[in-house]
Amino acid sequence: MNNERQIQDEDLMDVAQDPEQAHRLRKALKTLADNPNVGGKLQEMAKEVLSGRIGMKDAIATPTYMDALGDRIGEMRRAAENQTQAERESSREQFAAWQKKQEEQEDKERAERDGPSGTIVTTPRHGRGGSGHRH
Repeated sequence: MNNERQIQDEDLMDVAQDPEQAHRLRKALKTLADNPNVGGKLQEMAKEVLSGRIGMKDAIATPTYMDALGDRIGEMRRAAENQTQAERESSREQFAAWQKKQEEQEDKERAERDGPSGTIVTTPRHGRGGSGHRH
């Protein structure tokens, strides 16, 4: 996928509710595409969407891709059901640490995307008559 065209967040706005959700979806697809443990139809779908060869709406409507997603979710559910209490607690702790790291990374990426905030006026604006309230 190195030399292939890659879609941008904006290309997912037909299925995303806002730019932030589009960004997260593209990141999730990239994770699926780049993780050798995913494999199969799920990884194929992520690569196809990221390259722009298939739209996300079409991928969602493709039974083989949705079956692969359902199978993966089933595997995850079964693995979670078979965990001991100690494994569950460890997983929760690992997830909390991972989630914190992801949030920090997303905040950093958001700041980079939105650019410097030094030009934003932070003083209160006054409306007509100087009261600051709309009439």
